[in-house]
Amino acid sequence: MIITINLIAMIPEDIKISDYDYDLPEERIAKFPLERRDASKLLVSRCGKLSERVFSEIGRELPQGTLMVFNNTKVIRARIIMHKPSGARIEVFCLEPYDPADYERAFAVKGACEWRCIIGNSKKWKEGALVINFTCSGVESYLRAYRVPGEGTQVVRFEWDADLTFGQLLEHLGRIPIPPYLGRDSEEIDNSRYQTVYSRFEGSVAAPTAGLHFSEELIKALRAEGVAFDEVTLHVGAGTFLPVKSESVKEHEMHTEHFDIRLETVENLLAHKGRVTAVGTTTVRTLESLPALGYRILRNGDPDVTVPIGQWELYDIPDELTGEYLLKTLASYLRENGGKLKTSTQIMIMPGFRFRVVDMIVTNFHQPKSTLLLLVSAFVGEHWREIYEYALANGFRFLSYGDSNLLIPCPKK
Repeated sequence: MIITINLIAMIPEDIKISDYDYDLPEERIAKFPLERRDASKLLVSRCGKLSERVFSEIGRELPQGTLMVFNNTKVIRARIIMHKPSGARIEVFCLEPYDPADYERAFAVKGACEWRCIIGNSKKWKEGALVINFTCSGVESYLRAYRVPGEGTQVVRFEWDADLTFGQLLEHLGRIPIPPYLGRDSEEIDNSRYQTVYSRFEGSVAAPTAGLHFSEELIKALRAEGVAFDEVTLHVGAGTFLPVKSESVKEHEMHTEHFDIRLETVENLLAHKGRVTAVGTTTVRTLESLPALGYRILRNGDPDVTVPIGQWELYDIPDELTGEYLLKTLASYLRENGGKLKTSTQIMIMPGFRFRVVDMIVTNFHQPKSTLLLLVSAFVGEHWREIYEYALANGFRFLSYGDSNLLIPCPKK
């Protein structure tokens, strides 16, 4: 069935980002991870009431039959430090593949590829090649980088002679891109701890940090307690670090992130309706993007995966179309079309957003004036202020390596 609807942009009420500010002292930002992942603190917000636990006790707060959904993306060693013959230091930060554009092919290619990049100290590198000479399996090898002319964004062409895929090359020469607000260079501990224990598919330049609290032992224990698990893949981009610079939230341009979804996951979401816990804001963005695909199918008979899900697209969906109905529509399409799809999303979740899939959220404490804080506010309303005031007053650690909170809203009437 195809539904014909005239779309009118239903952007929510204008919101001032200054209303989502708070004082975050530098000393409250966790610069390094704890010795044990699941030893972090967990602040539980249940229907507006706050309580504390150790993260390893999270299972005691989850309702029976919970489905936890993880983002299984893997952080790549995206920062490559190179030097010009003059000695000038140039940092090439790989953001997303350009040629080949598919992530899987981009990491498997040998010899040459092109990536969209951020170039540090770019004024020192107008033209010519940057070169790294290195040894691979006892053989002298090189990596050369060239700026691709005529591109609106910064595209870099890499060429190398070692018998390595580009993914292996990054493992050999790159550095983990820890967040800039940590104010330090990456260290050996970041190679393992700025990565979830369940990471599988390369592509992110930032970790889905809520998942950093899960140890293999905790996941095993939760399974034994009856918690179900599923995974999505959304590759986290550098835009996750960008603050909202305009006073009007509507004027902020949301970044694009690529994700994969499988039929099995959609069916799992339907089977656990009302008990879906998203681990991290990237998982929330992925799951809440799915109704837009279902709505596209209803309107056009096709999800049109070549077009990113728009920043305000979810706000256009009529209220009478439930998440369950839209997920069933998507599931039917996937059954007939290979069982999985790849697309991208630009959705911006802010107050006024209707959550159709996610029932509970595990997330860290986010930066002031950030799109992530807007997402939290969209989920719990003005209660976010009480959550953050409590965390600041009671020794919680903030941002990527910090502590976390479990958000459980009041039951829907």
